[in-house]
Amino acid sequence: MARLLLRTFLTVLAILVLIVAVYALNVTIGLHAHPRENGSISGLPIHAPVTILRDDRGVPHISAADQHDLFFTQGYVEGADRLFQMDLLRRDMLGQLAEIFGKPALAHDESERNVPVREIAQRQYERLPAGERDLLRAFSDGVNAAISRETLPVEFRILAYRPRAWTPQDSLVVEMATVIDLTDTWDDISPRNAAYRGGGLARLNALFPLTDPCYNAPLLLGLAGMASGPACRRNVALAGELADPRAPVGSNEWAAGAAHTGTSRALLANDPHLSLEMPGVWYLVDMRAPGFHAAGATLPGCPGIVLGHNEHLAWGATNGTVTSLSAYLPPSHLDPASWQTERFGVRFGRSVEAKYYRTRDLFGAKTKRDGLVLVRWDAYTHPDSPASAFLAIDQATTIEAATAALKTFPGPTQNFVLADTSGRVAYYLAGHIPDDPARARWFHPAGDLTHRYPNVPFERLPSVAPSRNAILWTANNEMYGPSYPLQLSPQFAPPYRAYRIAQLLRERRLYDVDYFTRMQLDVLSLPEHEMAHDVAGAVRPRDAQIAADLAAWDGEMTGSSSTATIAEALRVELTHHHTGRMPTLLAEIVQTRKAARAIALPSPEPWRSAGADPVPHALAALGIAFLDGVTLPGNGDAFTLHMQSPGFSQSFRAVWDIGNWDAGGITIPQGESGEPGSGNYTDQAQAFISGRLWPLPFSDAAVARTAVNRETLLP
Repeated sequence: MARLLLRTFLTVLAILVLIVAVYALNVTIGLHAHPRENGSISGLPIHAPVTILRDDRGVPHISAADQHDLFFTQGYVEGADRLFQMDLLRRDMLGQLAEIFGKPALAHDESERNVPVREIAQRQYERLPAGERDLLRAFSDGVNAAISRETLPVEFRILAYRPRAWTPQDSLVVEMATVIDLTDTWDDISPRNAAYRGGGLARLNALFPLTDPCYNAPLLLGLAGMASGPACRRNVALAGELADPRAPVGSNEWAAGAAHTGTSRALLANDPHLSLEMPGVWYLVDMRAPGFHAAGATLPGCPGIVLGHNEHLAWGATNGTVTSLSAYLPPSHLDPASWQTERFGVRFGRSVEAKYYRTRDLFGAKTKRDGLVLVRWDAYTHPDSPASAFLAIDQATTIEAATAALKTFPGPTQNFVLADTSGRVAYYLAGHIPDDPARARWFHPAGDLTHRYPNVPFERLPSVAPSRNAILWTANNEMYGPSYPLQLSPQFAPPYRAYRIAQLLRERRLYDVDYFTRMQLDVLSLPEHEMAHDVAGAVRPRDAQIAADLAAWDGEMTGSSSTATIAEALRVELTHHHTGRMPTLLAEIVQTRKAARAIALPSPEPWRSAGADPVPHALAALGIAFLDGVTLPGNGDAFTLHMQSPGFSQSFRAVWDIGNWDAGGITIPQGESGEPGSGNYTDQAQAFISGRLWPLPFSDAAVARTAVNRETLLP
């Protein structure tokens, strides 16, 4: 019996060792694997051969005989390069992460199901025109062809699961991630509601100011309408702006008509600010077929170009930071028939059920502070996909044609800047904004549920007509002046980036690509410059040298500056650790120095190290760090044009020389490929850090000149 048990134990041990060895070998192979980049792949459901030329950073340039084959191939290259990212985002939006990560992800999944994304995506798909449904099907067929013909990414090997097939609706599901990220939700309303209920409009406005009037730079007032800046010094108001509790998800954009450039061509710059992650938010691609030629950035899993240009037109966008929905406190009695049961799969555990309240025109969402609220939101009641508008813009030949597409854009509400080859530029705020008197500042009482708030018509939203003489800019700030008749937001983003853009635009008479590129690298922090001078006197009794450095600091958040490190730490101390009494605290520091002891002085070190931002892979939370990206050294912060804040940064930098498309360019923070075995996993990081604007070849000659790999897809 002892010998039998020993043999059994050794057999089991050998099997376990073999399993571990095979798993380790499988992961090791996966680390070195990457999609095919040369040769041909045959037997695909396409009508004619498709050529894929990859340039010196792995960006695919696709040439197809028709749009079906073009979108099939876009799906193929995205599925080959970014499959795990796409699958993880799909699971995230559908509340299905616990199926692969187990019980630790269950609470996240339950929260995600507040929004019935699956139902919204299905209804969006059903409302699409037949031609757009065909393109989505072609795209998903391409993704599935990549799943079956390319080596699975290493993450699937590490987690030991296979992705399910991609569907047309899945593209609409992952698109909803951006919609929700850029929407002012019930959790954003909740603290404003608490301030209003606790102290009325006075307390609400003190804690959540609409903007900082000392640095306001509304586009509709022009460069001459900028606020007076530091001459307007109001420290307590400034304190409220510096304490903005929202994540720094924003963007910059500006454009100049041909009358303001040395080439008589319009110029447009855009840099969206989103989360730092590996792989990055955007996928670059150049797509051409009869009737379609566009290039720029798209969201992995989504067809077409989201931000970029075609042969006639370029476009950029920044988040509008406006009201998107109406939220209500629930009545004492909710219809029992409107509760729906959702089931959650849990890896290594039993499935779990939870109930959600949903009717035809609203749904229930659990806030972190107030419990259940009822939400009325066009994304749910009138589920139109923003993909339709972007596909139309991809093929627009004039600003007017793009504007017609923007009239159908449902949201998330964006500030769009357009520039075409006629030399004109234009601005439009587009998206659904309910004309709700609460303006997302508080939750409506249950009695207001009978009220319906129609959307503000597109024609009444802020805009600047197409012109060769226009100079445009937005940075999530208030875009209109006091004469505009509507109030569209509960709280715009702080205006400091917008003010700095306007400052730099005023410094030149004519602009070029190089100047716009340098603007995107600017690291002057206007509010922290002012704050450093204000607190220097309070610091002096404790450290005369630091006080002198703060008083003399130029406000530049450069990597070599240790004073930038001190200024940032002081702002965090004042705004995060003393939020409840922060305006009073700052007033004491400035006026009486009584609160000097409340400031924790950091040990000075260069901002490049103190402000460094790692770029984590999704599996970093499991202790798997070898898939992480290149750490970005500290350079700029949340208030500078070169925006970089913990966990967030410019997600790309683009400058387009309208009509001269091979000039200008676009750079992303890490690399095109999501496969660590690829040479394009992090190859753009150093260019991004140094401020290089990497050209995106567009003409036949430029694409041929920069092509490194050639692949052909065959029927």
